[in-house]
Amino acid sequence: MKTSPFSKSWFIRVGRLIGIGLLAVVVGYYIIYPHVFHCQTVRYSDFEKVNNKLYVSPDITQPQRRQMFQTIQRAQTRVARFWGAARGEATFILCSSPAQYEKYCHSNEGAGCSLGTPWGDSYIILNPFGLNEDVVSHEMCHDELFTRLGWWTTTTEVPQWFNEGLALMLDRRFVNSTDSIQRYLDYMDEWLYLTNGAQEFLELEEISTMRGFFGGNQRHVMLAYMTAGMEVSRWMALVGASGIKKLAVRVEDGESFEKVYKQMEEAGESSSRIKLPETPLHPQ
Repeated sequence: MKTSPFSKSWFIRVGRLIGIGLLAVVVGYYIIYPHVFHCQTVRYSDFEKVNNKLYVSPDITQPQRRQMFQTIQRAQTRVARFWGAARGEATFILCSSPAQYEKYCHSNEGAGCSLGTPWGDSYIILNPFGLNEDVVSHEMCHDELFTRLGWWTTTTEVPQWFNEGLALMLDRRFVNSTDSIQRYLDYMDEWLYLTNGAQEFLELEEISTMRGFFGGNQRHVMLAYMTAGMEVSRWMALVGASGIKKLAVRVEDGESFEKVYKQMEEAGESSSRIKLPETPLHPQ
């Protein structure tokens, strides 16, 4: 009778090594991405599960909840109107304090943030302080792009200035106009003010990454936002309201974002009867 070369003690040792390895992976993951870990395990926290896509801090009162739910519903309507249909699948986590917000968002600033993971999970974390339809629409637009293109394409193909600029098309905190051309002109006014008349501006390449976009002081970040808003509103004025859906479909099908963006921009410029004002970003 043949005996197995693997003894019981061998299996025990291998099992222990595998267990230690898995524990090391979990601990390392928590150390590097604690906010994502907390989002993924929110179901095991004291947050109340309203449904599979909504978790609420137990410290949020019923009146606050009603107000937040209504705000989310209005934002969803705005997103669906802009995209034609809302496909976002983010899990909402509603916090009641800056400490809770920082735990899930990895930041104590702002009233909302969004997170996406390589395996397709996405989360929108909201803080009741300063929360409004603009904030939620902004974060939901990030999630909509992420859902349509996936984590890899959104991360490697789409520049951060486009991701943020697109979200600003639904966010009326800085520019309130819904008309595409007027929105571009309004963003240009804000941009000219921050750049001292186009004397100190950021090139799009400088804000194409997360680090480049958010890596400076408060003025740098605000200028990055206004630059992104001006650029995307200009592009939208040229390609029309359906442009974003067409771009998303082509990029989702494997075409290069940069190529599609430029092709649509050039087609819009050649067919448009309106001559948009030039800037150092788009000299004529």
